[in-house]
Amino acid sequence: MEQREIVCLDCGGPVQRAAFLLEDRGWRLHHAKSPAEAERLVRARQASVALASFGHRFTQCCSVDALEDLFAKTAPSAWVALVERELLDDPRLPYLIANYFRDYLTTPLSAEHLGHSVGHAFGMAAMDIAASPRSADADMENLPHAMLARSPVMRDVVRNLKKCARSGAPVTITGESGTGKELAALAIHRQSSQSDGPFIAVNCGALPANLIQSELFGSTRGAFTGADRDKIGRIEAARGGTLFLDEIGDLSLGLQVNLLRFLQEGVIEKVGAHQPIAVDTRVIAATHRDLEDAVEQGEFRQDLYYRLNVLRAQLPALRDRGDDVLALANAYLVHFARMNRSRVTGFSQQAINLINSYHWPGNIRELVNRVQRAVVMSDRRLLTPIDLGLDRRSALRAPRTLEQARGEAEKDALSRCLYHSGHNIAETARNLGVSRLTVYRLIEKHGINEGARQIQ
Repeated sequence: MEQREIVCLDCGGPVQRAAFLLEDRGWRLHHAKSPAEAERLVRARQASVALASFGHRFTQCCSVDALEDLFAKTAPSAWVALVERELLDDPRLPYLIANYFRDYLTTPLSAEHLGHSVGHAFGMAAMDIAASPRSADADMENLPHAMLARSPVMRDVVRNLKKCARSGAPVTITGESGTGKELAALAIHRQSSQSDGPFIAVNCGALPANLIQSELFGSTRGAFTGADRDKIGRIEAARGGTLFLDEIGDLSLGLQVNLLRFLQEGVIEKVGAHQPIAVDTRVIAATHRDLEDAVEQGEFRQDLYYRLNVLRAQLPALRDRGDDVLALANAYLVHFARMNRSRVTGFSQQAINLINSYHWPGNIRELVNRVQRAVVMSDRRLLTPIDLGLDRRSALRAPRTLEQARGEAEKDALSRCLYHSGHNIAETARNLGVSRLTVYRLIEKHGINEGARQIQ
């Protein structure tokens, strides 16, 4: 019979009985007398299942904090608890079991129940591994943390970014502030044929109006007061690579004309010059504004909108990314812990619960800020809600902007109408009092990926 490895943390309890029953069923047990030894064994043996046996003196063996630290750091392993029945009256143990264990058994141990519980944990651990998005991880090897994709909505985004990278056409990236639009642009650049060229980012809303034209297109010596030398603009500096225009919706109408000419003809004209320069630069634009509304209001040129919006990527809000939220928090925790040589190793279960339930109005930018500050300032091994500046009230009643509230109401109304109409676009449009074109635009805007069919 092939032996399977299992680690057992001995904190009293029915250890010997469990060893006898499991070894008789083909398991090979490795005993650990401390959480540190258990962690070492789990990692060394790559054990997918681990036991923790608890007797009356389990708190003398190790502290609850040390146990919580162990279970958080070895979370990929499926833990099963063996507990003397009377210990369930101690609130500390049910807390650990509820938050960190796949299953638990009480004394007296039954060979049948123990074998079934451990076998089930082993099988579920194998399913977790099989279900992990390996192909998505492979696609993400060279991408920033913010593009990490565990949730279905982000896997769709990653696939979309990869398609955009294969083309040299302009891309428009939309999404709330803080969702990682510049990182998405960088992800497209790194996977594109222009990856060996420069990646130049420009925040159109941050540059002074009197400087942005020379910043984008360059200038010649003497073109204006203070121009004491020729200046290469950002578009020319990105030659052979990618120019990322953030907050493109804030660009003045006059500069929109110049940018449109570059996109149409591939040439620029420096301020003060009269000779056009051919430039091979790919443009990726981003905005948190609704450019279609800006076009309707006369604040954005329609012809430029269509030139920029050849390909489109919509980034979801962090609160809509499901399992990505905790995965991102862990990735940034590891990054900042290494950078600051911190003793922080993870999040407490209370912090994990709040991370998953918090509204994240600042999106990834807010997550990074809270995790970085917590890692630097905390003296604990596991970060708590207090370290993150979160509490139960902030998670349940997180402030929202009026724009966010409107967007959520719009998405909810659209989803409900699509569901009740059986995804009939025409009927959905009638119920919402809008055109079918608007329904398609809203489906794309809110990233609703359910199949919809048009019935005339």
